[in-house]
Amino acid sequence: MQYLLFGPLVWKVFEEWREQGGLPLGSWWLHLLVLFAVRGLTYQFWFSYSNMLFFTRRRRVVADGVDFNQVDAEWDWDNFLLLQTLIGATVVNSPLLPGLRQLCLWDPRGWAIALLLHVGFSEPVFYLAHRALHKAPLVSQYHSAHHFSGVTHPLTAGFGTPLEALILTLAMGVPLAGAFLMGAGSIGLVYGHAFVFDYLRAMGYSNVEVVSPRVFEAFPPLRYILYTPSYLSLHHREKRANFCLFMPALDALGGTLDARAWALQRSAYDGERGGGAMGAPEFVFLAHVVDIMSSMHGPFVLRSLSSTPFANHFILLPFWPVAFAFMLLMWCCSKTFVVSFYYLRGHLHQTWTVPRYGFQYFLPAAKKGINHQIELAILRADRMGVKVLSLAALNKNEALNGGGTLFVSKHSDLRVRVVHGNTLTAAVILNEIPNNTKDVFLTGATSKLGRAIALYLCRKKIRVLMLTMSSERFLKIQREAPAEFQPYLVQVTKYQAAQGCKTWIVGKWLSPREQRWAPPGTHFHQFVVPPIIGFRRDCTYGKLAAMRLPKDVRGLSSCEYTMERGVVHACHAGGVVHLLEGWEHHEVGAIDVDRIDVVWRAALKHGLTPV
Repeated sequence: MQYLLFGPLVWKVFEEWREQGGLPLGSWWLHLLVLFAVRGLTYQFWFSYSNMLFFTRRRRVVADGVDFNQVDAEWDWDNFLLLQTLIGATVVNSPLLPGLRQLCLWDPRGWAIALLLHVGFSEPVFYLAHRALHKAPLVSQYHSAHHFSGVTHPLTAGFGTPLEALILTLAMGVPLAGAFLMGAGSIGLVYGHAFVFDYLRAMGYSNVEVVSPRVFEAFPPLRYILYTPSYLSLHHREKRANFCLFMPALDALGGTLDARAWALQRSAYDGERGGGAMGAPEFVFLAHVVDIMSSMHGPFVLRSLSSTPFANHFILLPFWPVAFAFMLLMWCCSKTFVVSFYYLRGHLHQTWTVPRYGFQYFLPAAKKGINHQIELAILRADRMGVKVLSLAALNKNEALNGGGTLFVSKHSDLRVRVVHGNTLTAAVILNEIPNNTKDVFLTGATSKLGRAIALYLCRKKIRVLMLTMSSERFLKIQREAPAEFQPYLVQVTKYQAAQGCKTWIVGKWLSPREQRWAPPGTHFHQFVVPPIIGFRRDCTYGKLAAMRLPKDVRGLSSCEYTMERGVVHACHAGGVVHLLEGWEHHEVGAIDVDRIDVVWRAALKHGLTPV
């Protein structure tokens, strides 16, 4: 709602457009709005880059990741941009700077004046103000909120109190005001100065070292002219040195320069010990992209999307062609890449993504290529020393690779344990079913999960109506059950057979027409991807099987598809349990029904909780 504050500016642009009969390119009101967008995109660029772990994981300054608490605290990070835009509108509307009325595209004198004022005014004033903000009472009443963010991030640059925003406005605005007062201002200077200012701010907070130490070695004075992400990160963590805006020379003159920044810069840039470069993970969740819309939910796209459960947003529709182009690009020339990470009890966990989309898994011509991508990822994990790799969703499709059996059989000497995690998925679904249940209706009944659920429930003397057209596959599953429990497994071929059953376990997509056969009050448990759409208002719909990670998880800031914060798919959680338990076996192929309760108890023991 805060963007409604721009209403008067938009109205001004509209009035000038109407008066001039076209887009008012000379309007300061228009330029202020465009400038706001350009500045926001500058921070967004650095946000995306710093979260592209496939590019940046070896040059991180601090190893930890941003968590949800930091995301929430920084949610309105762009408030300072709104404030500065409104201050700019006030200046434009005042007679203080008459030079603003005559727009000049370029004037080199203005650049020189702005540079002199930045070095002579902005840098010293910011330095002194920043030092004051670290002393009582200002530090507790104002600046401590900014340092609440444990890990610097491009959007952290904008997070602070109005007082801090005004200090930044002064540091940024005085060079521009000086140039215009001296009659040397230009529209190019406004855009250029704002872009450089924001670019350096976002770079410094990026937590990715992008400045090569070789540059400083070749020209040593440069290290006193330009700060680095390592330099600022050291200040943000220890809060006792490195107070400058962009020029460490101020810290050198004020005796507050922490020279360890240069060594940290080298370690971070070269990925050496002492920096925040990611080592080899102990656990990998191997996922894939669901569809084009969900690809825009990635951690490196928009934080406002990735930090909330996935949902289709109409605002993203204009970007669909761009996402479609990236899909084609990944299909042609991409390999499995790192998407996100978190730490759990000292173990680094990563999510890797196979560069394939859900629909591609059903293309016969794509089967070989997808298996090749998965195989390469498993072998890479094995070389890196990964202990457990869990296959997600369609990466363990029975028709694709036998639930991972293909890779384990082909590479019998694998040290990494390949798991499908479906044992815990089955456990989650089964523990959702009320104890007084007498019968259930099961679709996807002859799938890997369907088989395990049916065999488990029949042992509990629960009648299972298994929807399948294949008598051969049904009988094969029925024979696996002990003789005394086989009568509890019943084959049905039509949805009408479940008209009296209020517990539906859905492993196959249900259309509205198929859902209508469920009696009022039915609850739909499901293990189908994507989840079915709830068309019945007189019924309830469960979510996909999932578990909440233990409370001591660190650095988790993105949601896994439709999952809530801190919640992961049950197959992901199953791999985590496999690692924490130290189990040495692979978990591929058919689900061992006897291990369902074992895995469930292990998950609860390690602090994973059902949602």
